[in-house]
Amino acid sequence: MPMANIACARAIATRGQRLRRAVAALLLLACALPAAAAPPAAAPNADPAFPFSNEIAAFARANSAGAPVRDATLFLGSSSIRLWDIAGSFRDIDTVNRGFGGATTAHVLHYYKRLLPPLPPRAIILYVGENDLAAGVTPQAVTRDLLTLIGKLRADYPRAAIACLSLKPSPMRWTLSPKMAEVNAAIAGRARKEGFAYLDVGSALLAPDGLPDASLFRPDGLHMNGRGYQRWTALVDAWLDRVSPPGAGESAS
Repeated sequence: MPMANIACARAIATRGQRLRRAVAALLLLACALPAAAAPPAAAPNADPAFPFSNEIAAFARANSAGAPVRDATLFLGSSSIRLWDIAGSFRDIDTVNRGFGGATTAHVLHYYKRLLPPLPPRAIILYVGENDLAAGVTPQAVTRDLLTLIGKLRADYPRAAIACLSLKPSPMRWTLSPKMAEVNAAIAGRARKEGFAYLDVGSALLAPDGLPDASLFRPDGLHMNGRGYQRWTALVDAWLDRVSPPGAGESAS
């Protein structure tokens, strides 16, 4: 082979080796990058089937943070309870807020014992079931679960006044209003027999045309704003004054 060809071949071979080494180095770097750039793994949920463990843990911490509150009014349920400024709305009574966003009646039943305050409440305000319907649960099943929950509360707190708030209409979920009406009617029909009160808090959120008053809701069209909660507060406060006025627990003990 002529010397020029040999030199050319050697040069080509050398460049090929360098190229292979460069490619190998790039591959090694590419394999290492995802591991180095990967975000830290999220803390495992202690209860994957029911994704509210953090909220429930916060309730447990609240229970142990100070002296238990005697004769408080327990507000229990989903985000409509959680977002309510309970303490600011009911200044003349002690309150406990056990609402957690996105909760269904099944969630409340699942965590039931861990939602209760350390001491028996004098009254209980319950709002849950709306998310059940939004998730596709039938009105009959929602009614059954609600009555099961109310039955547990009545058995555990035979002296407490219990009010179940009607499922509320909202712009976002207006298409569910027939199913909500079915649940509301069924719960209202069982209230006296089962020993609880049914409070219609939905009519106060309707405009004169019979549709949900958008001015009472946040921009999401689902959760109430301060004006909407003022209407709920007036209705619930009036009921509390009738069945369990401030100081009633202390005078009875």
